[in-house]
Amino acid sequence: MEGKVIPPKISLAAARVNAGYDQSLAAVKLGVSTETLRNWEKGNTIPTYDKVVKICELYQYPADYIFFGKTLA
Repeated sequence: MEGKVIPPKISLAAARVNAGYDQSLAAVKLGVSTETLRNWEKGNTIPTYDKVVKICELYQYPADYIFFGKTLA
């Protein structure tokens, strides 16, 4: 599968909403601006590893499910 991108099973925005956060509150809890969070959700920029860990903890989804297109099964 070299060079092939597997789309995520759930978007960052959907994971955020499912966790019960609006953009403003999630940004505060992640220690970033709402603009930064918005850019991550739109795919304009990519969060750093430490922010990926925080996102997964806050939204309670494994990184593989959000970022690498694997299922929870």
